[in-house]
Amino acid sequence: MVDETDLKQALNGNERPISITVAITILKALFFVFDVVTYIPFKIFADPAQKLELSKRIKAEPEHSDPEQAWSNVEAKDGLIHTSFDGIHDLGRQWEECVKRYGNKECMGTREVLKVHKEKQPNGKIFEKWQMGNYNWRTYAQVDKRINLIASGLESLGQKEKEPVILFAETREEWMTTALACFKMNFPIATMYATLGDEAVEYAINEVGAKTIFTSEALISKVKKAMSNGAPIENIIYFDSVDPASRGESIDVDLSFTLLSFDQLLNKGEPSPIPIRSHKDDLALIMYTSGTTGNPKGVMISHENIVAVTAGQAYNINLNDDDRYIGYLPLAHILEVCAEMVVFSKGVRIGYSSAQTLFDRAPKILKGEHGDCWALQPTLMACVPAVMDRIFKAVIDEVNSNSEMFRELFKTCYERKRARYEDGYTSVILNKLVFNKIGKLLGGHVRQILSGGAPLSPETQRFMNICFCCPVVQGYGLTETCGGGTLADVHDLSTGTVGPPLPCTKILLREWSEAGYSPKNNPPQGEILINGPNVAQGYYKNEEKTREEFLIIDGKRFFATGDIGEFREDGSLKIIDRKKDLLKLAHGEYISLGKVETNLLTNAIVENVCVYGDSEKSFLVALIVPNQKNLTALAEKLEVDTSDYEKVCQDPKVVAAVQKELASYTASKLQRVEQPQKIYLCSEAWTPASGLLTEALKLKRKNIENAFRKQLDKLYS
Repeated sequence: MVDETDLKQALNGNERPISITVAITILKALFFVFDVVTYIPFKIFADPAQKLELSKRIKAEPEHSDPEQAWSNVEAKDGLIHTSFDGIHDLGRQWEECVKRYGNKECMGTREVLKVHKEKQPNGKIFEKWQMGNYNWRTYAQVDKRINLIASGLESLGQKEKEPVILFAETREEWMTTALACFKMNFPIATMYATLGDEAVEYAINEVGAKTIFTSEALISKVKKAMSNGAPIENIIYFDSVDPASRGESIDVDLSFTLLSFDQLLNKGEPSPIPIRSHKDDLALIMYTSGTTGNPKGVMISHENIVAVTAGQAYNINLNDDDRYIGYLPLAHILEVCAEMVVFSKGVRIGYSSAQTLFDRAPKILKGEHGDCWALQPTLMACVPAVMDRIFKAVIDEVNSNSEMFRELFKTCYERKRARYEDGYTSVILNKLVFNKIGKLLGGHVRQILSGGAPLSPETQRFMNICFCCPVVQGYGLTETCGGGTLADVHDLSTGTVGPPLPCTKILLREWSEAGYSPKNNPPQGEILINGPNVAQGYYKNEEKTREEFLIIDGKRFFATGDIGEFREDGSLKIIDRKKDLLKLAHGEYISLGKVETNLLTNAIVENVCVYGDSEKSFLVALIVPNQKNLTALAEKLEVDTSDYEKVCQDPKVVAAVQKELASYTASKLQRVEQPQKIYLCSEAWTPASGLLTEALKLKRKNIENAFRKQLDKLYS
């Protein structure tokens, strides 16, 4: 959790002036009076003891009470959940059932872009700023009509059943509508991130061997470049540019292949319903892993896998008819696909967005205009830790921009709410006076945030939970398990856990004796193995890797995740290590690089970090991408010339100050041996385009190590 020391560091706290001390003393006295007056009403109408009991209740248990056996959700003792709708195990029929139930309800919404302003920067770069209007909606029935048009349109182009189709575009309504049409027609979909470079695009297209690709207008040039090098594409269907003034600019006539706009494909189709061709064992997705340790692997995900995980996740997520979900994470990532399938199964509407337009201060929002959260006012959203860490730092920066009195009062209110929350109380007055204003960053109506993709630091989880006045629920899963594994209970008041197994899964902890992890330990620990109908079919065109990581144990099929887990007494799982991130230093102890990085990332001066260790050395070093604004402010305090940012990052005084700050910041969180003893500040941000991050914003360790080999060697010299 964020304790007072952490928050004081984050909020640039120093010794308090007497006037502030007096104000805080008065505020705490008012809190005490409030507690006395409201004790009995709380006991009668919102008994905190009941909330604590609900939070600590048993959520999962091992079979036969043996920790070496697979653990199951207590709700799944009579058998694993396989489907949301009885008798339906494929996505075509699942969608058909959603249309029957929710046909006239709003389903998908896209926000209109009125005008794109292009601002030229001093360095010559052009930044786009969007002026945006309202969301325009289609009902489930209207979306279904477009699905039929796409399906029959593809058939008219010669697309055959079980032949793959590639989706290479950003998250938008047309992406998911196309995917649903392909699911219905039994056309497997190969997903590609919109941020992929030319070589990766060519590699993926050639490996899949698809004849048809859906892409965005701006990405056609990448597809054509791959085709010029032999990629076997015959049909390109493109989604129009969001900028009404530039639509069609990148389109030219080429008779060597079929080039159609999305609307032209719709015009080729027939609106009448098409018989569903998909079955549960058919391939639905070829989805590539993020590729943190090498080339990404294509994971073969069946219809049954997605239907099962949708049912398991929907069981744990409380959704209402009037909920609004904001879809902005990449649909090339299994987290977003599954989240959208869950909300469809409950008749919830999705408003599409992007990370560039999500908030009022998002990069592409024109100054004075509002972001998509303001326009949609979502009640539910999914996040990855990288996004939440940015939100966390944005809130801290906003608070720091105010007076010292405001910062100290905010810290006092935060600590008050945190303590009350962990005791089972709500803070209605503090929410209304303080925290609801922060919640407006996300539209002001969010009642649940789902986190997945990587472990979220307890500090960020608690901060988001308190400041946005809603549960922040962590889940755990991998592409190989269709994004499903565990999901924390919405009533759980603790942090750091990813929750019990989903009702569609079982989890087995496998001993790793070398590092001392065993299910016989107290608490039980080991490598996480996942079993259930959501476990994927294997890796595309890679039988050897499939046999290596998909295991048969006692007649049941498990996926070996490589992550190390620990079960708490209540049956919730905690991710404590990852095999590939564990490093044995010269003194013989194992160090978790991921744990160190997670703690460093919550510091306001750190934008990104890669911790490195040489097994022949006794200490760690770190490559750090600083937050430019905060590093520049630190340099100015040190009276260092800030006109050249690259030189600022290399200045010995600045490096020493950052080293000292991080050592102090992590003193209570990390052991001495876990703290990097030397650091290097990187002046350029790491991006997927540079090859240093995956499209899911995870570190590509080997690429980073190779790119900074000279600097790492110097740190150890």
